Amino acid sequence: MLQYLDYPFFVNALIGVVLISLCSAMIGTYIITRRMVAISGGITHACFGGLGLGYFLGMNPIIMAAVFAVASALGVEVMSDRLRLREDSAIAVIWSCGMALGVLFVFLTPGYVPELNAFLFGNILTVSRGDLWAFGIYAIVLLLFFVRQYRNIVAIAFDRDFALVNGLPVRFVSYTMTVLVAVGIVLTIRLVGIMLLMSMLSLPIITAEIRYHRFLPVMLGSAALSLVASVGGLFLSTVVDVPCSALIVLLMVLFFGIGRIAKSFSA
Repeated sequence: MLQYLDYPFFVNALIGVVLISLCSAMIGTYIITRRMVAISGGITHACFGGLGLGYFLGMNPIIMAAVFAVASALGVEVMSDRLRLREDSAIAVIWSCGMALGVLFVFLTPGYVPELNAFLFGNILTVSRGDLWAFGIYAIVLLLFFVRQYRNIVAIAFDRDFALVNGLPVRFVSYTMTVLVAVGIVLTIRLVGIMLLMSMLSLPIITAEIRYHRFLPVMLGSAALSLVASVGGLFLSTVVDVPCSALIVLLMVLFFGIGRIAKSFSA
């Protein structure tokens, strides 16, 4: 399998899964702790509207998906914060609207949309150097924000009302994290696709929570699990010749099952 490291496209894929694994652990721990895991599904399906609009207008679909993702993420925050709408209800609105617009624009686009399956199901082997630069810049921005606002992020994730009463910058941190989650989702679409992205943002974290119960250990543990599953799935796909995105998720499910079994025996 090591001979594949001689191919630039495989090296790009390897660097990509490492970067996205680390970023997914950070934003995934935040949304799981804040009980907003559904937002990843909502933003992901809202991206489909951006992809469809991008194809319809003949523009870069990723750029349009990013616009839809950020707009939908901020829309959830505004509806829940200003309109007093429950977050799960706001996510349902964004989810439905994004999918409907995506279906509409894809239907109106003349001809066949050749790359749509890659965005739906993922194709890590198509990651380019430009994608890696985007991943790298995003990872640096996300890490710097976490380092600077770590205590506020943890406080808001566990108890938003308590953080608000204590005068913490709840709105600034919440809106910024929501935008970072949205951007991370767009960048990760090329890794596992729209259909499997939620697994990347949830399975490693809930597996790490079997053993750890504090924010930082859960985040570090989920990063380790995500790295092993992602790199392992990528190399394993070269042997069995199946899409690596499916193997990555199956490995994460396997780790979760092993963790639950080990926990039941130790209890």
